[in-house]
Amino acid sequence: MPTTAAVRLKEAELATEFGVSRTPVRDALSRISHLGLVETRNGVGTVVVALTDTQIRHVYDMRLELAGLIGRVSPNAITDRHRQSVKAMLATAHALSGHFDVRRYVEVNHDLHELIASLIGNETLRAFWWQTYYQAASTWHRVGTLLGADAAQALEAELLDVATALDHDDAEAIGYIQRTHIGYGYKRIKTHILGSEEVLGQS
Repeated sequence: MPTTAAVRLKEAELATEFGVSRTPVRDALSRISHLGLVETRNGVGTVVVALTDTQIRHVYDMRLELAGLIGRVSPNAITDRHRQSVKAMLATAHALSGHFDVRRYVEVNHDLHELIASLIGNETLRAFWWQTYYQAASTWHRVGTLLGADAAQALEAELLDVATALDHDDAEAIGYIQRTHIGYGYKRIKTHILGSEEVLGQS
């Protein structure tokens, strides 16, 4: 689902699209409203709210700091399920490099971050990680639409690094890998989405 400003979200249409009842859709919209990603307007309904440039910078600054803690604060054990999941994601990301589909790109990103979250044993850290993930995810559809296959190739490179760390049972490396690739993604966002003053200031 594209996450651009002024898009109206209709519970019935979303329920049909995802094959669920309207109740979980309503619950999900309620949760993300607390993150400032949607709001209810009189006479209009629920609409998507785009993050400001400042909000995007704050979210990514926080994610860069949180990532380094992933493998150092009570990490969960790496399992074969994690390894198998990443291999499946890699195959999809590789296919997207040749035949890009922005929705599938966003879905694989979500699958990856779900896997990363499953490695975080500290409940507080995991909660913050999910919160900033959902806020950051609002930019991914825009980046994918602008960059196409280049975005898929960047995702494939990230998955390759994650797969290597999982094969070595190195949870701490997962955190450093996430920090590195979040940084790369942040630079792409600065270049293609944020204002020109941010582009000039990127490192």
